[in-house]
Amino acid sequence: MKTTILNNSKNFLMGCAVSVSLAACQSASKEGFTLEQQGDTLTFVHITNPAKYLLLPVEEHTGEGQVCLVTGNPADTDMDIRLAKKETDYFVPFELPAGAKEAVVRIRKTPKDAVCWKEMKLSDTFDTTNRDKFRPLYHHTPLYGWMNDANGLVYKDGEYHLYFQYNPYGSVWGNMHWGHSVSRDLVHWEHLPVALARDTMGHIFSGSSVVDKDNTAGYGAGSIVSFYTSASDKNGQIQCMAHSNDNGRTFTKYEKNPVLTPFDGLKDFRDPKVFWYAPEEKWVMIVSADKEMRFYSSRDLKDWTYMSAFGDGYGVQPSQFECPDMVQLPVNGDLNIKKWALIVNINPGCLFGGSATQYFIGDFDGTKFVCDTKPEVVKWMDWGKDHYATVCFSNTGDRVIAVPWMSNWQYANIIPTQQYRSANALPRELTMYSEGKEVYMAVNPVRELESLRKETREIPAFTVEANKAVSIDTLFAGNDGAFEINMNVATGKSSIAGFQLVNGIGEYVDIYLDLNAKKLVMDRVHSGIVDFGKNSVPHEKEAHDNRIANSINYVDDFALATWGPLSPAQEHTLRIFVDKCSVEVFLDGGKVAMTNLVFPNEPYNCLNFYSKDGSCRVNSLNIYKLAL
Repeated sequence: MKTTILNNSKNFLMGCAVSVSLAACQSASKEGFTLEQQGDTLTFVHITNPAKYLLLPVEEHTGEGQVCLVTGNPADTDMDIRLAKKETDYFVPFELPAGAKEAVVRIRKTPKDAVCWKEMKLSDTFDTTNRDKFRPLYHHTPLYGWMNDANGLVYKDGEYHLYFQYNPYGSVWGNMHWGHSVSRDLVHWEHLPVALARDTMGHIFSGSSVVDKDNTAGYGAGSIVSFYTSASDKNGQIQCMAHSNDNGRTFTKYEKNPVLTPFDGLKDFRDPKVFWYAPEEKWVMIVSADKEMRFYSSRDLKDWTYMSAFGDGYGVQPSQFECPDMVQLPVNGDLNIKKWALIVNINPGCLFGGSATQYFIGDFDGTKFVCDTKPEVVKWMDWGKDHYATVCFSNTGDRVIAVPWMSNWQYANIIPTQQYRSANALPRELTMYSEGKEVYMAVNPVRELESLRKETREIPAFTVEANKAVSIDTLFAGNDGAFEINMNVATGKSSIAGFQLVNGIGEYVDIYLDLNAKKLVMDRVHSGIVDFGKNSVPHEKEAHDNRIANSINYVDDFALATWGPLSPAQEHTLRIFVDKCSVEVFLDGGKVAMTNLVFPNEPYNCLNFYSKDGSCRVNSLNIYKLAL
C-alpha cells in the first residue's frame, strides 16, 4: 500500500487532503481513492472507477461511526459501523455502485487519526470462507456478520425462505436488515443478498410474510407480502409492508408506509405476525405491544382495524412480549379437536435468566384469543437457555414448522466467535397433546434432518451399575463435533441416571435424569469456554435497541445448568443433536426440549454413562455421525 500527502485547497474546506492510492485487493486494476477529511470527525471517501466493495476495518469494542453512500437521493441512509480506531478485528464489505465512474462515501463520528483510514481497501471480492472454529456444521448461520430473530418465514414453490435480523456491517447488533437464505429441505441453505435494507424510516425489525394467493393486496396472485417493524428514534416503532413478485428475492416497500402505528403512542410496538383467518376470509395481524399482544384485522393487507388484546397479567411477569405467532393444531392428532397456540417470546423472563419462549393454549374466534389456563400458568416451549424469537413458517399446509434463534440476550453479543455471531436452532415441528385436562405442545426436529446421517453406530443394550461408569470411547474417527444420539433408558431403581459428552481434554456436558427431583438436567459448567462474559465491555449500551441495554455480561450468565420436567415413567427416550457449538435435547417424543450453546476447545467424542443409588439400563443406543 502506498500513501501520499497532497495539497489541494481547491477541493477541501480545511485546505488539506489525504490521498491514499490502493491496489485493488484481488483485482488486476489499480483503482484508488482520496480521503477528504473535514475536521476531526467528518470524512469523504472519493473513489474513481469503484470496485465492487470498499472493505471497511472493524473494531468491535469501540463506538459506532456513520457510513453512507452519497448519491443525492433522499433515501441515502447512514449505517452504524464500528470503524477501527486502534486496531482491526476484521473487515466488512460496503457495496459500491456497479458500473459507476465514481462514488462518494461519507463517514461521520470517526477521528482522523483512526487506523481505519490506512487499512480500508477496495476489492472486487469478499472472502466468506469460514474461519470460526465454532461455526456449526448443520445449523443455519449467516456467512458473516450478526444475526438474531428469524423473520418472515414462508414456504413457496418448493422453497423455504428464512429471513432474519441481520447486521452486514459487524458481528454485533446494529443496522437491522432482513438477511435471506433459502432451502428446499430445511437442511441445506443457500445464502442470498439482503432482502430488506435499513432505510431512512429506521431499522428493519422483525416481522412475517404471507403468500397472497387471492391477490387481496393487488400485487398479483401468489405474491409474497412481508410485514416488518420500522424502528427509529424519530418515528418510534411502526408497522410497514413490502411485496415481492420474484419469489422473495427482491422487495418493493409500500409507498404509503406505515400501515399501522400504535394508537396510544406506545414505545414498544413491534414484530407483526400476519396470517389468514379462513372462517371470516380476512387477515389477522398480531403485534407485540409492551407486555401484551394486540390483534388487528384487514381485508387487503393495507388497512388494519384493532380488534382485541391479550396478555395483561398472563405468563411470566413483568416481561416484554416479543415476536408473536399463533397456530392452530389438532390435539392428539384428532382433526375434530383443534386448539390455538399463541407463541410469546419474552425478554427477560427465562427460568434461568434472559430471553425465552412461552406459549398459551386456547381458542380464537377471529377477534379475541381466550386462554384455557389461569394467568399464572406458564408453559415453556424450550427449557434451555438458548432458544428465543421462535416463529413458524407460513404456507406449509398441515405441518407447523418453527425456527428459533439459538442464543440469549444476556451474552449474544460476546460469544467467542467473530466472523459471524449466532445460529438458528434446528427447525422443529410442533404438535399438540393432552395430559389430563391440560393441552401442551410437543417439539420435535423435522424429519428432513435424518438425511444428515452419514455413519451409524448401534450399541447393544447394557446395564449401568450404581456408581460404576460405562464409557463409549471414540464415537467416530475424525469426529468434527457433529452427531446425533438416540437412546431409550430404563431408570430402574436409580435416583440419577445420565451420561456425559466428553472431549479429549476433559471438558464435558452432563445430561441426566434426576428421578427424585423429577427433572431432566443439562449442565454446561464444564463444557469448555464459559467465561467469555467475565470482565467484558458491555457495548450493548451503545446499541439502539433497548432489548439488550440491560444485559449483564458475567460468567454466571452462561456457566450454569438448565432443567425441565420429567414424567414418573420408568422408561424415557432421548434424542440429542450435537453440533460444534450446541446441544439440543428432545425428551419423550418432544414433550420437553432443551437447547443450549457450548464452546468446547475440542469436539466431544466420548460418552460416559453413570447411575446413582441403583442400576439403570440403556435398552437402545444409536449414534449417527452427521454431515451436510
